[in-house]
Amino acid sequence: MNFSKIKLVVSDMDGTLLNPKSEVSFRFFNQFSELKKRNIHFVAASGRQYQSIIEKLNPIKDEISIIAENGGMMKHGNKEHVLLTLTRENRLKAIDILRSISNAYIVLCGRKSAYIETTDIDFVSKFNNYYSEYTVVEDLTKVEDDEFLKIAVYHFESSEQHILPHINGLKQSMQVIVSGKNWLDISHTDSNKAYALSMLQKQMGVTKEETMVFGDYNNDLQMLELADFSFAMENAHEDVKKIARYKTKSNAEEGVELILDQLINYKI
Repeated sequence: MNFSKIKLVVSDMDGTLLNPKSEVSFRFFNQFSELKKRNIHFVAASGRQYQSIIEKLNPIKDEISIIAENGGMMKHGNKEHVLLTLTRENRLKAIDILRSISNAYIVLCGRKSAYIETTDIDFVSKFNNYYSEYTVVEDLTKVEDDEFLKIAVYHFESSEQHILPHINGLKQSMQVIVSGKNWLDISHTDSNKAYALSMLQKQMGVTKEETMVFGDYNNDLQMLELADFSFAMENAHEDVKKIARYKTKSNAEEGVELILDQLINYKI
């Protein structure tokens, strides 16, 4: 592979850059320093909230771009460039339907904080892995003092099997994406990682041929199509493996770092 033109490296977080313990490797932080020397810009693109992403990448948070909440928010050069919110009508409609689904745990994702109305210990222990800023409230429909980027829904067995079939009616007015084995996201119709990434590419004057993207789940599909160098993780959903032009090892085997080593060595 000819990596000579790469100027932009974009990586999903969970299942991709983060290992199974939800950690960023020391190897990556060392690689980041080498990418900077070669004028290659790094972008973290995730369904996670902004606060959670910067917590994971705190040592370099001011030197990278961040696409959070599946594209609902994008920050570049410490400036906010994308903020796509759900209308109150759509929020209430989605919450009403989701409450009728057995064992579905709802997260209202705001710009300031995430909001939940459950204290279920098992769910909260999982939830804490993805949200560093959150508030427990009595009623999600009563929360108003924030800007709401999406609604995330968790199911302990499978979001694709147990949540998706019940919410087809929401697809007419909102975007519905299965973002992980257990997670599903409901957001503004234009809100996805590709929308935010395309804006960033235009701002930076970077082309598809100059972009490298790593992903593992269905919320990465459109983003992968914006890069000539698109990589599916070994642990990726089959839909991702079909779209991506290349494959790398799993997140447990540092598949992102493996390709970044090749990129860094190529640019010497």
